[in-house]
Amino acid sequence: MTHDPLPPLRDVIAQYGLRARKSLGQNFLLDLNLTGRIARSAGTLDNCTVVEVGPGPGGLTRALLHHGARNIVAVEKDERCLAALGDIAAAYPGRLRVFEGDALDFELADIAQQPIKLVANLPYNVATPLLIKWLTPDQWPPLWESLTLMFQKEVAERITAPPGGKAYGRLAVLTQWRCDAHMLFDIDPRAFTPAPKVTSTIVQITPRAAPRAEAELGDLQTVAAAAFGQRRKMLRRSLTTLGVDTGQLLEIAGLPPTGRAEEIDIEGFCALARAYHLLRNMR
Repeated sequence: MTHDPLPPLRDVIAQYGLRARKSLGQNFLLDLNLTGRIARSAGTLDNCTVVEVGPGPGGLTRALLHHGARNIVAVEKDERCLAALGDIAAAYPGRLRVFEGDALDFELADIAQQPIKLVANLPYNVATPLLIKWLTPDQWPPLWESLTLMFQKEVAERITAPPGGKAYGRLAVLTQWRCDAHMLFDIDPRAFTPAPKVTSTIVQITPRAAPRAEAELGDLQTVAAAAFGQRRKMLRRSLTTLGVDTGQLLEIAGLPPTGRAEEIDIEGFCALARAYHLLRNMR
């Protein structure tokens, strides 16, 4: 690793007038110890394409480069940040490419070559939609081999929650069906400029070679949405929105009609999805 030849990040922000915008979900992380820790958490970086979403002025980008990333693809929506990112690209020739635009509009296959690791302090306002996009590609295993991402702690808890608690819901089912997910460490609001009102958490997600149980993605999403859409009700009530006989549905799935969504594990939801697929195609 070599010394970072660029000026301090606070100077870069002042030079380019990069006041964080709430409308873009921006909170800039300036603490070099923390950006370095995030970069190290992603593991070996010199043998893959690192995709970073929302680099802003480039704090994490510089940490990734400093910790060995040879090929970074950054997607940035805020055109004000492009000049600062251009300075980084010039300081590290051939190692950083920047795409301007909304990450939701980009397909990984179009901008990066495998193997791919996604490492990002995600803008809060698009973090969950981006995660769902990366969890639901047409093919599985996906193009990426790991996600090391920052979320609001509440969202991180929803991603990693086990059955039985209030945090367990559709996001946990969708994530844990195909992946292993772990919270790594928290980041205090005071580490950011401006300081958000919530604690942030770094989460690492790795894809399983095969899902935990057989199910069609669309069917799983549909039954989970119905079950958690009325999570306080028993399954025999909450699943009526599916338009099939709920008694028959639950009998085929082997689940008690008096159960509630938060009590059903991933395998149980997959059984529901398979039963729903069967009954839907019998109509």
